Amino acid sequence: MANVLEFIKDSYIEMTQKVTWPTWGQLQNSAVVVLIASIIIALIIFAMDKASSNALELFYNIGS
Repeated sequence: MANVLEFIKDSYIEMTQKVTWPTWGQLQNSAVVVLIASIIIALIIFAMDKASSNALELFYNIGS
């Protein structure tokens, strides 16, 4: 049990004194980058899905 308490104590000290936390501005910039990247990836996936759907529809219409 002493090892667990020592681990918790050491973890608390590390999180409060040794970790460099990002500023609010850095967090906002990172959030904007993630949002833009997510939108771009979603648009790429949408375009690929639409293209494959149109190709399959054309293929099925030719076959029937």
